[in-house]
Amino acid sequence: MNITDVRIRKVGDDGKMKAVVSVTFDDEFVVHDIKIIEGQNGLFIAMPSRKMGEGDFRDIAHPLTSETRNRIKEAIFAEYDKVLAEKEKEAVEAPAEPEV
Repeated sequence: MNITDVRIRKVGDDGKMKAVVSVTFDDEFVVHDIKIIEGQNGLFIAMPSRKMGEGDFRDIAHPLTSETRNRIKEAIFAEYDKVLAEKEKEAVEAPAEPEV
């Protein structure tokens, strides 16, 4: 199964959640709402989940092997880095606000 598209849908600067991502596999299957989260040891991905009974969360979709999880994570972080670089470039190129 090949990752054929990664779309960073929301990028947030505030809080621990940094982005919401959709990943497409083989141009046939998509998983939405994968989150990039800032943890104590750096960024990690959280698969889409549903809140269960007493506040516990359970993944709705997730990879079965660590190899697959790593491939997904690497593809997501590569696209996330691109998006951040583009945002930085736009911020540098934007005309400065005139002082009043």
